[in-house]
Amino acid sequence: MQSQSKRLFPLDALRGLIIVFMALDHANYFIAQQHSSGEHWGGSFPVYHSALPFLTRLVTHFSAPGFFFLMGVGLLLFAETRRKQDWSTWKIIGHFWIRGLILIALQLFVINPIWKAGPEFFPEIYIGVLIALGVTMMLGSLFLNLPPIALLILTLGLLIGTEWLHPDPSTWGTLNIDVPNMVLMRSGGDGYLWSNYPALPWLELVIFGILFGKWLRADSEKAYKKGFWLGIVLLILFVILRYLDGFGNIRPREGNTWIDFLNVVKYPPSMVFTFMTMGTNLLILWGFSRANKLIETVSRPLVVFGREPLFMYITHLALYMLIGKYLASHGMSLPAMIPYWLLGLIILYPLALWYGRFKQSQSPQSIWRFL
Repeated sequence: MQSQSKRLFPLDALRGLIIVFMALDHANYFIAQQHSSGEHWGGSFPVYHSALPFLTRLVTHFSAPGFFFLMGVGLLLFAETRRKQDWSTWKIIGHFWIRGLILIALQLFVINPIWKAGPEFFPEIYIGVLIALGVTMMLGSLFLNLPPIALLILTLGLLIGTEWLHPDPSTWGTLNIDVPNMVLMRSGGDGYLWSNYPALPWLELVIFGILFGKWLRADSEKAYKKGFWLGIVLLILFVILRYLDGFGNIRPREGNTWIDFLNVVKYPPSMVFTFMTMGTNLLILWGFSRANKLIETVSRPLVVFGREPLFMYITHLALYMLIGKYLASHGMSLPAMIPYWLLGLIILYPLALWYGRFKQSQSPQSIWRFL
């Protein structure tokens, strides 16, 4: 059995890498002000006239699926650790429900005001990624005791079912706006209420993360190897479904260029989006699991970022919003934005390092442990 630090390094490193990608996406939004309008299931779709803007957006697609998957892994590993400390099942579930409610509150009262201070119009109420993470954390905690085969069936059921039940793209803008639907199933809305992250299409990744966590607990080396081969399979399925351009895409391709082929529906995540991003994430995770000591040392900043995802999410948004507001109020080119993106990461590294040490110094019952 590998040591705890050896087993968790690939998870922390992958989480740190997708945080870096996420930071690029939000630096693009706040500083360059060239962010795409969103890859929604209906309505206008982003059009890219050159490779750089598209690639800048493409690499950031791996972030959200990675966060939901890794949260699922974390739920399982945390629950297993607390069971050894004689926590009951209901105490573990209660802990995750409190954390889920905290994530929802942070979205509404901390994150949304930051978005509203950005360069574009922002809705009064926004159902963003923290709300989806909070809801899926609460729901996912109910399935921690399921056996692996049940988790696999549930993952596939959510993957196929949410795609099958999704409205046709032709109905975009014609459906009633109701809060339960926007929270659970469908993105979109109006100027008052907008949802980008309905929970159920993302829950499949949390459930799969719980399953992967069980694999890790049983044998971490075999788990990462399973991840490698599953990643290959998912990427092959992505190519097949994207080429067929039917079920699994939610909406047809806009054209026949390589950009059109890779430009997929994210809101909510189409099956091809999930296959493309998670296939790649699993291959990267396997790569980190095979890393030698030199790679682990070089990857230390990623691990520091990856161990404090919520802290990084809140602080990086605020930092790039301030940079954009006071140093680039009229936007700039993508190449000119890159130094500001890197500067933000340099500023955030010691802050994340400090916060990690501070949190570890607190008692297990401290509110800081929830963050």
